[in-house]
Amino acid sequence: MSERRLTDEEMATWLPTIRFVQLLPQVLDRALKAETGLKHAYYAILVSLAREDAEAQTMSELAHIAGLSRSRLSHALDVLEERGWVTRTSCGGDKRTQSAVLTAKGRELLRSAAPVHVAQIRELVLDKLSPEERAQLGGLLSRLLPDITAAL
Repeated sequence: MSERRLTDEEMATWLPTIRFVQLLPQVLDRALKAETGLKHAYYAILVSLAREDAEAQTMSELAHIAGLSRSRLSHALDVLEERGWVTRTSCGGDKRTQSAVLTAKGRELLRSAAPVHVAQIRELVLDKLSPEERAQLGGLLSRLLPDITAAL
């Protein structure tokens, strides 16, 4: 499998895949910005912080979950904190390690942004697939994601 080129069959899978993963975030970003003024990357951070099981999350954990570099996450959190949507605090006795927590204002923003985001996800992806196809897609992505995450 160490061929230098992809086969025609592999290209038929790879080209639409890469195009999809490049375009979807742009489309989601455009809709969220138009409807709520919120960038999709910021939405992803806020959603990560809003999970029921989420307590204060360290910057490393949040960067990993949001798929951002630490520097991009730091910049994003500066903006989110300025707008009153998150707060950052030091973790325990270690002043160098910070965590982020969603504020009440941040939760309210998510409540208003979520219907826009969910409607678009349904329109662009979920409603186009049968329940079986959604299960297949979820299974395939779950199988691929660990190696992608580890490569970061």
